[in-house]
Amino acid sequence: MAQIHDTGKKGEAIAARFLENIGCKILATNWRYKQYELDIVAQEKDTLLIVEVKTRESNFFGEPESFVTKTKQKQLFKAASAFIEQNKLDLEVRFDIVSVIIGKGKQQINHIPGAFYPTIR
Repeated sequence: MAQIHDTGKKGEAIAARFLENIGCKILATNWRYKQYELDIVAQEKDTLLIVEVKTRESNFFGEPESFVTKTKQKQLFKAASAFIEQNKLDLEVRFDIVSVIIGKGKQQINHIPGAFYPTIR
């Protein structure tokens, strides 16, 4: 379990640096609301980015982004709503995924802006 946690933390750090390099301001990392967590909350101009980071050592079992389920999307929506309310923000909101593959001395980053639009159902 510790190795999986370490891989995830590395991926989140890589994703945060990537987002900063493309001009985003990181507002929060690992922000918690009840049992939910937002990996990265960032701002790009007038848009709030809720970023789910998926990190794997390979894509043998599928691309990392394919593991963001409908259930996870609903959880992200609930936590994002709480973040917005708590911080009294009035910004457009976009849900992104950054998938990171770390393996064999190299890394691959795939940023998917507007990856999903969660629903309440």
